[in-house]
Amino acid sequence: MEYDRLAALSVTIDDAATERLERETSSDFTRVTTEFSLTGPGPDGDPATGRGEDVTYEADDHDALAETGLPDLTGEYTLDSFSAHLGSVDLFPAGAPDREVFRNYRRWGLESAALDLALRQAGTDLASALDRAYDPVRFVASTRLGEPPTTDRVDDLRAAVPGLEFKLDPTPEWDDALVAALAATDAVRILDLKGQYHGTEVDVAADADLYRLVLDGFPDAVIEDPALEDGTRNLFDDPAVRERVSWDAPIHGVDDVEALPWEPSWLNIKPSRFGSVESLFETLDYCRERGIRLYGGGQFELGVGRGQIQALASLFYPDGPNDVAPRRYNDPELGDGLPRPPLDPPAESTGFRW
Repeated sequence: MEYDRLAALSVTIDDAATERLERETSSDFTRVTTEFSLTGPGPDGDPATGRGEDVTYEADDHDALAETGLPDLTGEYTLDSFSAHLGSVDLFPAGAPDREVFRNYRRWGLESAALDLALRQAGTDLASALDRAYDPVRFVASTRLGEPPTTDRVDDLRAAVPGLEFKLDPTPEWDDALVAALAATDAVRILDLKGQYHGTEVDVAADADLYRLVLDGFPDAVIEDPALEDGTRNLFDDPAVRERVSWDAPIHGVDDVEALPWEPSWLNIKPSRFGSVESLFETLDYCRERGIRLYGGGQFELGVGRGQIQALASLFYPDGPNDVAPRRYNDPELGDGLPRPPLDPPAESTGFRW
């Protein structure tokens, strides 16, 4: 198991700090995250700092954390015992989050910071620790099409970055003309139906007409998170259609993969959903053993978290249609010189960074 290469890494934490980050996005909302910094002695005697990012979606939770601070995390650990410690403390001391999965998001932010620090204190990087190498990362751009939906944003991005591929979120407002125009680009790789979200602002209810429209209009695209309900379940009876289905929101570990309605061909890996480094790597092992294809997913990371999901994509699924484009793709206004895929690895790397 890949995790076994990391579990025994020593990590000494002398101090823990938080920084609230905020940025406007192309999806018409203000993103707030918290970046964690864990500091301890470095291999050369100078302090070393490991960083991670909490991608909890509610700004109030980040504001509350800024007021209360973190529980005491100082001490000497292995990466595995630090994970166990996190499992024993309340990371939301100001009150329970609105969604239980946010506990995983915060825990991942701290575990990824601890992994970064442990690797830096050992004088190595994640690729070397796993006996792997960083590869160039294929990435797609994830964007919304506005209200009413148009191809304008897609057209602008394709003009700026010829050959760019896309992950799009269909909505009931999509029609035949829009689908035909998007399909003509031959650039749509993933269609996220958002059917597995419940109680969020991005929920999209099961819609048989919409599902038929995109299944027929994009016969080669990956279809993510359909809602399998009366009226839509039968659309996925065909094994050839099931081969195109990917899952994202329900996946927090191996148990969730095994609970899917059929063995998947694709999964979207969002590390924060797993909470612990161990759960993430256990799931990666499981998928590799079964030939399940993977691609990385982003959550509008504003800090070090974006580079970390790019690093994981580089190590484990570099050729997937990774939704890990550089942050500038999420800005409301497109600037000049957008990075083009594939994303090259850094010439040098230390810790869990990109």
